[in-house]
Amino acid sequence: MTRRGRPPRGMGGLSRAAIVEATLRVLDAEGAAAVGMRSVARVLGVDPKSLYNHVADKDDLLDAVAEHLLAGLVPPERTGDPGHDLRAIADSFRERALRHPGAASLVLTRQLGSLEGLAPVDAVLTVLLDAGAPADEAVHLLRMLLATLIGTLLREVSAAPAFGDPDGSRRSVLAESGLPAVASLAPQLARFDRRAEFDYSVALAVKAVLDRIAAVAHRFGSTSS
Repeated sequence: MTRRGRPPRGMGGLSRAAIVEATLRVLDAEGAAAVGMRSVARVLGVDPKSLYNHVADKDDLLDAVAEHLLAGLVPPERTGDPGHDLRAIADSFRERALRHPGAASLVLTRQLGSLEGLAPVDAVLTVLLDAGAPADEAVHLLRMLLATLIGTLLREVSAAPAFGDPDGSRRSVLAESGLPAVASLAPQLARFDRRAEFDYSVALAVKAVLDRIAAVAHRFGSTSS
């Protein structure tokens, strides 16, 4: 017998987009560890099994969230200055990654094959190639830049309390560690300015990239002559 009447609460508007938004609510409220079919279904007010009509499994769900966040990343307009352009891409990536701090680890660590996931990679590679990096070198430099960017942002969203000192206790622990270098730099180690650390790391990595491209160009120039 066919059941009549209204569908179960939440079923009428169920879609992949609605599931992604519900997952972000779980992430924002409880963090990545709390994400699962049951927790997302609870937010939507549906049976967990109904989610499988729109996402294949939990991995697909997490990929969908990462792709959703990266989809809003619009590479900044190119200026022709590779240093400026690489820093601008890094800033845009940071803005998207930190829009939902609970989801940042997904954006930063999932290997995506979609257009949304590969767009930032393409943007960086384009700058590197235009700056004169040979193909193999461009890939190595891309990976180094991504490692720096991802590591810095993961520290910012996940480990900042271990580096900061909101109540002064961290400085005391460092000063009394018995390690000469650590103790002498306790005041500096206890401070953690998220934005300043990000800017420092990105600037240093970008300079290393540009110096490497220049060195490779010089080596090839010397060889050809």
